Amino acid sequence: MSMKSDDPSVNPHEIAADEFCAELDRDFAPAHAPADVPSGPSAPSYWALSRTPLTSLVFSLPLVLAYEGGVLWLGRGTPRNGADVWLRQLLDAIGFGAYFLLPALTIVGLLAWHHVEHDRWHFSPGVLLGMAGECVLWAMALIGIARLQQQIWPLALEAPPLALDGLPVAAAGVWEGVFSRIVGYCGAGLYEEVLFRLLLLPAVAWLLGRLGMGPITAAGLAILVTSTLFSLAHYVGPLGDTFELYSFTFRLAAGVFFAVVFLLRGFGIAAGTHAFYDLLVGLV
Repeated sequence: MSMKSDDPSVNPHEIAADEFCAELDRDFAPAHAPADVPSGPSAPSYWALSRTPLTSLVFSLPLVLAYEGGVLWLGRGTPRNGADVWLRQLLDAIGFGAYFLLPALTIVGLLAWHHVEHDRWHFSPGVLLGMAGECVLWAMALIGIARLQQQIWPLALEAPPLALDGLPVAAAGVWEGVFSRIVGYCGAGLYEEVLFRLLLLPAVAWLLGRLGMGPITAAGLAILVTSTLFSLAHYVGPLGDTFELYSFTFRLAAGVFFAVVFLLRGFGIAAGTHAFYDLLVGLV
């Protein structure tokens, strides 16, 4: 199956995610069956419903409210997540600087994606609870990857699991500023997934497909490229971390991890997993 198409109206996100998932249906069919395929007499399965953009939107709304509301509570001068800043700067550059435009566009974009996918306009509160539990499990799996890196990395000296966005666990154990950390971790889970997975990953995969690559090759290379950018982004700007090969390597692996979760389980679970990982490592 080729990603290359002569039709300019082809949806890049559909090519990068949905066609890629369709290519893998033989091996992962239970994890991403189409949303209109019922598991019973009338209802779609948890695995299908939890992947729909509408369910992802409802599930990620608490992250939107926690981050945007928290920033307003703490004051607009509070340091913001880097991905949030870059997306707002892009909007400012093209003349759209309204404060609430970015979260509004995120919501509208997910609704438009749901409409284009022709999924059912339905979600279940029970599915949302299951997604929360699944996100915790994925986050625990990423913590396991961090522990594994500590075991095999020759220069690692009993370091705690690395927080993707903030200080390591040992430095984040004070209660002062806990609320601002929670706000920051919610923003990282939301806007870093919007930028690197929801926007850049399908765009890069689409571009590679236009250059003649097959869907799996294009998606794999797009995952590597966007995960590298995701890792490097943590060292940019006055508040960026000092570059270290150990942290860069883990963040690269985390980017690949989130990209795979995004492609197989949808945006909501990818964003929730990112936020839960930061919360578990940064606060617990």
